[in-house]
Amino acid sequence: SAVALLVLAAALASGLALALLPRAPVNRLCTAPNNRTGFLCDDRVTCVPASWVCDRASNCRSGEDEQEQLCGDLPHSLPGHLVFYCSNPRSWVYADQRCNGMNDCGDCSDETWSLAACPPCGQEWWSCSPVHYEFCSCIPRRLCRDGIQHCLDWSDEFIC
Repeated sequence: SAVALLVLAAALASGLALALLPRAPVNRLCTAPNNRTGFLCDDRVTCVPASWVCDRASNCRSGEDEQEQLCGDLPHSLPGHLVFYCSNPRSWVYADQRCNGMNDCGDCSDETWSLAACPPCGQEWWSCSPVHYEFCSCIPRRLCRDGIQHCLDWSDEFIC
């Protein structure tokens, strides 16, 4: 009985010691649907797109994508992999908004500048100089031949 008590005390002590050890930080980087940068939830299965983090809607079962520690001082409180800084250092967008074809920074630095490192227009896009502020160097092919000028050279209506 004394041996059993000693074994129990040792088990409790080692359990307490393990609980007090600092835990390794959780790597939250993951690839969300459509090959987008994501945030890995505590369940280690759910990967939510970066732009869904701190959007006031819980996407992880335990709500860790909306916790004050993560969302308290945007963008500084976010892990670096979730943030892309625009050419204006005071402006930023979520990393999954970089290279999405849209002018999220307002100056196209998230689409065309060297820091963005975007590939050329994809199969679903047409390369041109857009006339609309929302696009940078590509327009969605769905806008081709719709009777509305989207490219300065009208290539979206005559060539695309």
